[in-house]
Amino acid sequence: MVFDRLPEYPWEQLKPFAAKAALHPGGAVDLSVGSPVDPTPSIIQDALNASSNAPGYPSTGGSPEFKAAVVEWFERRRGVPGLKPEQVMPTIGSKELISWLPLLMGLGPGDVVVQPKVAYTAYVVGAALCGAEIISEDDPAKWPGNAKLIWINSPGNPDGRVLDVAEMKAAVDRARELGALIASDECYAELGWNEWSEKLIPSVLDPRVCGGSHEGVLAVYSLSKQSNMAGYRAAFAVGEASLIKGLVNLRMHSGLNTPGPVQRAMVVALGDEDHVAAEKEIYRERRDILLAAVRDYGFELSDSDAGLYLWATLHEDCWQTVDRMAELGIVVVPGTFYGEHSTEHVRFSITATDDKIAEGARRLRDAIGFKNA
Repeated sequence: MVFDRLPEYPWEQLKPFAAKAALHPGGAVDLSVGSPVDPTPSIIQDALNASSNAPGYPSTGGSPEFKAAVVEWFERRRGVPGLKPEQVMPTIGSKELISWLPLLMGLGPGDVVVQPKVAYTAYVVGAALCGAEIISEDDPAKWPGNAKLIWINSPGNPDGRVLDVAEMKAAVDRARELGALIASDECYAELGWNEWSEKLIPSVLDPRVCGGSHEGVLAVYSLSKQSNMAGYRAAFAVGEASLIKGLVNLRMHSGLNTPGPVQRAMVVALGDEDHVAAEKEIYRERRDILLAAVRDYGFELSDSDAGLYLWATLHEDCWQTVDRMAELGIVVVPGTFYGEHSTEHVRFSITATDDKIAEGARRLRDAIGFKNA
């Protein structure tokens, strides 16, 4: 059976530590989940409400208005000019497409799906669903000849790593050499920090990366983070027109279509930069508060140049760190959830409320003297 190929959902392993954290006198501070907690902007809610009379089936390929909004947004915010509407497809959140893409491509035993060494959990699920082999490798020169789908993730989840133009170009060039599809998960691109705070984070569709041709290239994006639309399942994919056409056809047969009101809400969200900038400032403040406390406690930060997480290590087994944090009433994610190359890291999320972030920071600082005693 297919479900025998998949391990237990990893967050089940966190339950004992969440229970331990909950015993803290002040209760648990859950910094393990990257789910937005701030309100969906009113202009997006209004767009959804205004489109709620939707008696007919939505277009699987996306409405003309939606496609035009994505094309315009990619040029304005991602530095990708010249896209065509037929290169755009809405998806039911990005995880849905990531998990099903290998199967939709017809991959199976004998094929290889490549993912980053530190990888979001959905890539391995996609390979398992179709019986393909998963390989974790960041060096394009080491990608095998039977690779059929290559995932890159920039900014990365959980590590916040950002690939620059040269790194992305090397990945695209190697994928084309292999005849593989390269798919880029770019869902945190509006949330750059450090040197990327004011710079556009490159897309795989950037002409500097792909040479102006989108052959064999796919970008996946979500509005869950930048627009607090996780509950809308609002996402899209953009790439080679023939690939999008084939995927849309398969999705029509499968009934995988994004509701019309959600498509309309995405049009409004993509056209408004103010709410994205405002939310980024909220996350910046939370990040600054938590980052300072994490460092004061003794953690060393790795990457974390974009996105909604701090990727940190105490240079000990990650489960020991998870337990150490649970003693303080803080829930974090062990690096092993993201592959065998992450045994000493944990992930802190900055998506908790202001109060929870402040409380987590206070507990870390209060514990410093005890830890060093």
